Amino acid sequence: MNGEVEDEILPVLRELGIGLVPYSPLGHGFLTGAVKPADQYPEGDMRPWDERWQGVNYTYNARATAQLKRTRRRQEHHRQLALAWLLHQGEDIVPIPGTRNAVRLAENAGAVDVELTDADLVRIVRILPEGSAGSRPEAARVAATTD
Repeated sequence: MNGEVEDEILPVLRELGIGLVPYSPLGHGFLTGAVKPADQYPEGDMRPWDERWQGVNYTYNARATAQLKRTRRRQEHHRQLALAWLLHQGEDIVPIPGTRNAVRLAENAGAVDVELTDADLVRIVRILPEGSAGSRPEAARVAATTD
């Protein structure tokens, strides 16, 4: 999640008793280990125009992902750490990651068994204090159409 969601949207949702399904809880591949720079994706893929895959933003995000992978414990898959963090944000946060195979589905479901310590939570926030670098896809799309 990013600061806008936590600071502005989530309090209103909670006041109204509405849950939140975070958009792309595995960061369009950043948190699955299947990420590469923007110019290595095929035409028609959203990542080449998304600022998170551009230049210094990509470098920052890839470095943060590597740090997050080192945070996980041996028995966990790195994607489970991201999903466990989201689950730790409250019972009204329900990440629904997309997947194309049953093995990944089972790994993702295993996030419910991941126990994060206070030290884990502090480290995750320290690695990504304001979420990923680069604008959200909607902002990038609007910027691309107004240039």
